[in-house]
Amino acid sequence: MTHDRNTALLSAALQAAERGWHVFPLRPGDKRPALHGETTCPGTGDCASGHRKWEDRATTDPDRIRTAWSTGAFNVGIATGPSGLVVVDLDMPKPKSSTGTPCGVTTFTALCERAGQAVPATYRTRTASGGHHLYFAAPPGTRLANTAGKLGKLIDTRAHGGYVVAAGSITATGLYTVTDPTPPTPLPEWLYASLTLRQPVRALMAAPSPSNASRYASAALRSETAAVAGAGEGMRNWTLVRAARALGRFIPSGDLSRGEVEQALNSAGLRAGLRETECRAAITSALNWSIANNPGRPA
Repeated sequence: MTHDRNTALLSAALQAAERGWHVFPLRPGDKRPALHGETTCPGTGDCASGHRKWEDRATTDPDRIRTAWSTGAFNVGIATGPSGLVVVDLDMPKPKSSTGTPCGVTTFTALCERAGQAVPATYRTRTASGGHHLYFAAPPGTRLANTAGKLGKLIDTRAHGGYVVAAGSITATGLYTVTDPTPPTPLPEWLYASLTLRQPVRALMAAPSPSNASRYASAALRSETAAVAGAGEGMRNWTLVRAARALGRFIPSGDLSRGEVEQALNSAGLRAGLRETECRAAITSALNWSIANNPGRPA
């Protein structure tokens, strides 16, 4: 059985390397790297000229992979940065989480709907805990970092400086499996924008707080207007449309009025550098779409 597991894990490592993904060994039955740390570095082999971390030692060389996996049933780690990947990690709520806490998959689906986008079809794995990893090809010439919760609760991303556990690996809670073998598609532009968007605190604090809005709607208005005001060139129009679609759903319910949403977004768009005619056209179209697709509260 041990020999069979060794063979299966070696095969998983080689298959990942064939895709151009840089792999390194993880501890048997675990998610932690099996490589030595800096304090115990022997200063030989790969580290002869100085300690090299797991990201530097990850490889696609089949001979090196066979040598590494010949000594044990190591799980397979994929270094996302060197592999040119951005992996969206959709996690499961912790056992002690409050009842009704949405999982990462549910939150990500809602994020896609809010952006007016379908859930991307791309290489996907199911984690041992029941979560999902969505693999995307990183945009050329970019260096994205890891994020935790930036896209939403229980949604993390792994890029430079990060790694994921590859399909075929096994832990005490289960096996990592492929659920969609589609080759990784390019990271969608709207996701890239969400990962790189910076919200200036000053703009967030300066946003209006409507008197009749619910606390949630008021917070959404401040957050979305801050996002628009802080959007960079090339992403301003898209960010404005996304914000209008997100805020438009509060209008049929009566939490926000159309006039205050239009005024707040128009001001934010102007601060971002858009022309007023651009702002008004984008806001009108996006609010019309959102209102048509979001019915108000039932009587």
